Amino acid sequence: MSRMDGSTAADERFVTGADGVRLCVAESGDAALPTVVLLHGYPDSKEVWSEVAALLADRFHVVLYDVRGHGRSGVPDPLRGGFTLEKLTEDFLAVADAVSPDRPVHLVGHDWGSVQGWEFATVPGTTGRLASFTSVSGPCLDHFGHWIRRRVRRPTPRRAAQVLGQGVKSWYVYALHTPVLPEAAWRGVLGKQWPKLLARVEKLPADGYPTASLPEDAAHGAWLYRDNVRQRLGRPRSDPYAHVPVQLITPTGDAFLSERLYDDLDHWVPRLTRHTLPAKHWVPRSRPQQLARWITDFVTGVEDTDGTGTAVPVAAGAGSAGAATLLAGAPGKAPRGALGRLLPAARERFGGQLVLVTGAASGIGKATALAFAEAGARVVAVDRDAAGAEETAKLARQTGAPEAWPETADVSDGPAMEALAAGTLDRYGVPDVVVNNAGIGLAGSFLDTTPEDWKQVLDVNLWGVIHGCRLYGRQLVDRGEGGHIVNTASAAAFLPSRALPAYSTSKAAVLMLSECLRAELAPHGIGVSAICPGLVNTAITGSARHAGVSDQEQERRRAKSARLYRLRNYPPEKVARAVVRAVLRDTAVVPVTSEARGARLLSRLSPGALRAIARVDPPL
Repeated sequence: MSRMDGSTAADERFVTGADGVRLCVAESGDAALPTVVLLHGYPDSKEVWSEVAALLADRFHVVLYDVRGHGRSGVPDPLRGGFTLEKLTEDFLAVADAVSPDRPVHLVGHDWGSVQGWEFATVPGTTGRLASFTSVSGPCLDHFGHWIRRRVRRPTPRRAAQVLGQGVKSWYVYALHTPVLPEAAWRGVLGKQWPKLLARVEKLPADGYPTASLPEDAAHGAWLYRDNVRQRLGRPRSDPYAHVPVQLITPTGDAFLSERLYDDLDHWVPRLTRHTLPAKHWVPRSRPQQLARWITDFVTGVEDTDGTGTAVPVAAGAGSAGAATLLAGAPGKAPRGALGRLLPAARERFGGQLVLVTGAASGIGKATALAFAEAGARVVAVDRDAAGAEETAKLARQTGAPEAWPETADVSDGPAMEALAAGTLDRYGVPDVVVNNAGIGLAGSFLDTTPEDWKQVLDVNLWGVIHGCRLYGRQLVDRGEGGHIVNTASAAAFLPSRALPAYSTSKAAVLMLSECLRAELAPHGIGVSAICPGLVNTAITGSARHAGVSDQEQERRRAKSARLYRLRNYPPEKVARAVVRAVLRDTAVVPVTSEARGARLLSRLSPGALRAIARVDPPL
């Protein structure tokens, strides 16, 4: 008995692979459950998957094995020719037959584990032994070869740039083809410094990974490249079509692989689910919880309901959450969403992720919750209006969210927000995206605005954002897997007005808070965006207060403001689309509407003009 990490026990045994090489196999979880095989890359051993394996063990029979020449597995003799994809396929089949003789297995591969997985998913010899394949940071060498050929034979400036860009990223492949030097480096200074390099560049925790076998693993593993890369890239197979559903997880910050490598993948994979992740290469260590969620959703969706492991078709391009809904045969047609051409990228990024939105009962908050639901995210709709939050959660489920929940809280109430953050953590986990959107309007001159007015608007518009950032920001940092915070400010944040001193002050503070927080959280992989809409047709005009006027005058001004906003007729769905785009692109400040963009530009180029405009008394 050995342990993959400090808490999850795994039984180890040896299985004989090709050429009599003994493979070290670790198993955890109930063998009666679907089997998930996690296959490591270069220069790793099976321990790279230890955290993900621990997270999956309650739901699946989890299997890890050291690739030949790595960890506790045997070393082929001679090394040359001992690491071909054909022999690696034999090893995989031997392990699959040993750990799951009666049912096909679900394979997850990272780096060279993914390169192997593509071979297993596309060769006839594995038909019936593989139920699904999840690829992380590793291309099919045959697909890669065809990708290069298409761009060389029909060159354009963009295609040439793609090939050259990937060529630069692949510098290490050339180095590993050099005789003797890679082995000497790994057994010398590089092997000693590698853990420090990973910690510095990839921000990986110092938790005992990589293991002491790294220098020898890396030296042996150089033959993975020498035995396969030139041969496959130069003479790719003509028919490398996947015969199982495939889930592709692409880290957008991968230093070794371009996202463009997968542009042609739909041609080779008829049942494809895509995800993107704002992370670097070693996601099994840096994003274990997110990987575990996507693997769980995908495997659960592919598994046949009778438990036989028979593959079920997955909608091409759908996120895991959307795929699960389609697999379940959910009746009815989802409402038309607001994402438009942004939808494919949003589904890749947010499918299955948890998104929490405050002020979600109406307006921009409601539209934002539904936009993320359309992308396949799980949604928590928060509002002090319990019925409104419930309605938004219901619509989110109809729109595409696999799960959506209402929560009731007043964002201005610190203890209530602390209870909300603790409760959502316990019930749903750490949100991947937090949208602090709740806000109220207040108009009137500074001298007519009472201290009670100031307290109310600052409590909601500023302190509500502070509470959300503080509580959920801490959860995101503690989780250590990145994330994103969106704060709804306003064009009023950089557009002074004699009619909106309290409201503009609160929104300017939200903008500066967002900028400061963005700088602080960047080292943790957490983005922060401030959304600054202009005139948006929402119900806020009907509830905004006007200080220093009679009730009758207040209603007249509200009605006039509402007419103005209706004439402008800028829908909240467009703001929601801007929110989704801001998270996808990690944009710091997003002016929404033409008047907001104009005010932002003027604030930089001619602040004096804005000050002059601010003196004008609006005709309310």
